[in-house]
Amino acid sequence: MARSNYVFTSESVSEGHPDKVCDRISDAVLDALLAEEPEARVACETFATTDRVVIGGEVGLSDQAKLKEYMAGVDGIVRDCIKDIGYEQDKFHHETVEITNLLHEQSAHIAQGVDASADKEEGAGDQGIMFGYATNETPDLMPAPIQYAHAILRRLAEVRKSGEQAVLGPDAKTQLSVRYEGGKPVGVSSLVLSTQHLDESLSSADIHAIVAPYITEVLPEGWLTAETEWHVNPTGKFVIGGPDGDAGLTGRKIIVDTYGGAAPHGGGAFSGKDPTKVDRSAAYAARYLAKNIVAAGMAEKCTLQLSYAIGVSKPLSIYVDTYGTGQVDDAAIEAAVAQCMDLTPRGIREHLKLNKPIYQRTAAYGHFGRTPDADGGFSWEQTNLVTALKAAV
Repeated sequence: MARSNYVFTSESVSEGHPDKVCDRISDAVLDALLAEEPEARVACETFATTDRVVIGGEVGLSDQAKLKEYMAGVDGIVRDCIKDIGYEQDKFHHETVEITNLLHEQSAHIAQGVDASADKEEGAGDQGIMFGYATNETPDLMPAPIQYAHAILRRLAEVRKSGEQAVLGPDAKTQLSVRYEGGKPVGVSSLVLSTQHLDESLSSADIHAIVAPYITEVLPEGWLTAETEWHVNPTGKFVIGGPDGDAGLTGRKIIVDTYGGAAPHGGGAFSGKDPTKVDRSAAYAARYLAKNIVAAGMAEKCTLQLSYAIGVSKPLSIYVDTYGTGQVDDAAIEAAVAQCMDLTPRGIREHLKLNKPIYQRTAAYGHFGRTPDADGGFSWEQTNLVTALKAAV
């Protein structure tokens, strides 16, 4: 029997966290290529440390002359990302950081498995398993711990960038322990926040006083009580931050990117990958389907798994688990999913309109539980499949 009273914890990290700096750069490289050519192929990895950023991986455009022009502009993309995040430290500054560009053309052997031809549909860019999840415990149909952990850091980034709290630095992470009663989130038992600050004289108590009003603002009323444990900058000072304080790498925050540990993750990272890579596009499709299943009232929560083989177009399996909350049989939902959405790599891209430069904005504060944008960003957060799913069961 599932437990109904417990505490569950998730963490989030800010856009200035070293790994998130790398995710942002990788997705900015991707967006620039997709803006040039919607079918561009990109698998970009970034490494950042003191005074240095290294970019590697494979990219491809149909026009090789344009690709050379693009490669010459990568330095500018990197510096723009670092500047927007807010790094102007002595040992990590957007103007002075050394950039090494090791990007190269896509492997022909990978391309032959992915590309469509006269006698073959476009295949998946790799083998793998992808999970989507949704739960009705928050308005965005996300697990409460990760959703509110993101909200805290997003709000602190807003007041930092606006100048309202210019003393805060770009690097931060938070951890939220949420108390559940009867299976529903009801309060915060403990909160951990470590945030970079630019004034060395500030103590942990000073930082607590600065951030507490913003944290209270974004959490549901009554969730913070006299019993809530606060740990703000528990080590004392946090002045040296970002890649100067700790090296960063693309794809190291996959649980932060998804459901905060409340649901399975297939293992593949998202940032820097074009949407032919099912690591990314099929994970978005799985979230889209799970969210629409819950939004349709078919279940209170839902995990949906898809699996693929490299070079093969159709998913090998579709699995649904509604944890005993389903209003219809899980197998019937699986059949409805297959009927309502083309889950081939091209079908996913066309349904969710993924061949657009919409990925840089996903690099921090989660890929899920976000508001769909007018230009197609976060299209996988729409609930426009509800009617079709209801009709299919």
